[in-house]
Amino acid sequence: MNKNTKVVLAILLGNLFIAFLGIGLIIPVLPTIMNELQISGTVVGYLTAAFALTSLVLSPIAGRFADKYGRKIMIILGLATFAVSELLFGLGKTVEVLFISRILGGVSGAFIMPAVMAYIADITTMETRPKALGYMSAAISTGFIIGPGVGGFLAEIGTRVPFFAAAVLGVVATVLSILFLTEPERTEQPEVVEHAKSKSPLKKILIPMFLIAFLILFISSFGLAVVESFISLYTDHKFGFEPRDIAIVITVSALIGALSQVLLFDRMTQWWGEIKLIRLCLVISAIFVFAITQVSSYLMIIFVITMCFVGFDLIRPAATSYLSKIAGNDQGFVGGMNSMFTSLANAIGPILGGMLFDIDVDYPYYLATVFLAVALGIALVWKKPVLKQPAETVSATK
Repeated sequence: MNKNTKVVLAILLGNLFIAFLGIGLIIPVLPTIMNELQISGTVVGYLTAAFALTSLVLSPIAGRFADKYGRKIMIILGLATFAVSELLFGLGKTVEVLFISRILGGVSGAFIMPAVMAYIADITTMETRPKALGYMSAAISTGFIIGPGVGGFLAEIGTRVPFFAAAVLGVVATVLSILFLTEPERTEQPEVVEHAKSKSPLKKILIPMFLIAFLILFISSFGLAVVESFISLYTDHKFGFEPRDIAIVITVSALIGALSQVLLFDRMTQWWGEIKLIRLCLVISAIFVFAITQVSSYLMIIFVITMCFVGFDLIRPAATSYLSKIAGNDQGFVGGMNSMFTSLANAIGPILGGMLFDIDVDYPYYLATVFLAVALGIALVWKKPVLKQPAETVSATK
């Protein structure tokens, strides 16, 4: 990558980091807000679902808009909406305002993610793209990991301060994106040979080479959502962990997972390719998700959960890299579908996991193990498609 590309990539990664930092900020102050507004756990669940469902519905549309109207404008609109969302949550004194805030948050996520994925595809080559997408996943993970810690620290000043701070960051990111991002030139992308002439991106999603990748993304995101959503309750109920112990387990495992994306992902894709790497990570994830139900010592719990995060954290960038390479000129649309399947998993996973957790604390992890085994079976019939190389370069609308 040249110097200019690295600067642009740094801005894009910063945007993602800020967006996911904002999502994590709510976690430590949620109990206080519940008490302030006297809202129930059910309402909190609906607030969470409002974000995920909005992103689920809008992501495919936003992806198409990124292809039609440009990457930059969608990123700017997404960041501006993020700033408004955080400001509203900070000012909100009624449940209705909080719901509007979370819905706008879902809008911002739907706008930002597909456009950033498409932008990265535009400014990278087939060889440099896996490394950039590994950085992208690490930025997302790190933002979400640090969010609760930053939120807890700022909440010492005032309950709503974390959201005002996030709003300011959103404004700064919006201004920087306006000043320093330019609409990238879009090169004619290689497409799957037997479907290169297809005019409908919707039809492309049903092609096995696309559909398998989206199923893998959905199932792995489902498994990760189950593990993340209940790991604190699980370790509390089964092992009697204190909040400090839970924080250590989650932070250590998540940070190592993020580091694996930065340090290992590019090399592993060069060695094996995305499909073989996904198969390996599905095996690792399935084994260690099941192992969570079998271990008991403190160090083994940290080790097992860390290995789970490493497996999960490499699947997503690998699937994203693969999809980017075969998406042809529908990068934004495929990025939108990527976000849609992930949002669907994030909505369904905690719901099913919660039902099973009430029956037996181990059951959510058994379910995730079964899902990952199914995903591995699907991945074993996955074949690398033959691509038709482009003959010319086209420019995006400025």
